[in-house]
Amino acid sequence: MSTRTNIVRVIVAIAMLVATWAILGTAVAQRAAVPKSQDKLALGEPEVTQLLLLMDTDKSGKISKQEWMKFMEAEFDRLDKDKKGQLDVEELAQSKLRVSHPVNVGK
Repeated sequence: MSTRTNIVRVIVAIAMLVATWAILGTAVAQRAAVPKSQDKLALGEPEVTQLLLLMDTDKSGKISKQEWMKFMEAEFDRLDKDKKGQLDVEELAQSKLRVSHPVNVGK
């Protein structure tokens, strides 16, 4: 009986090890599938570069406060469809920047 008991114990121990490895392997795979925070930042980098190119009128590679304000004023004017100097809910709902069309932002 003791030999059978030992065999059963070994089989149970092996089964527990295999189950533990399977659980740990699944957890590691799930963790690897979740993007890291820097990966999320890298996903938006092309859009940020496009914004920089649109706003940076003096081509310095940086956006000055004046360039920022000119761009935002032009964007506000574009969204203010009724030209009342205020944005309502409908106008703000369209506020996603559309890089596909040029915005008149000059010096």
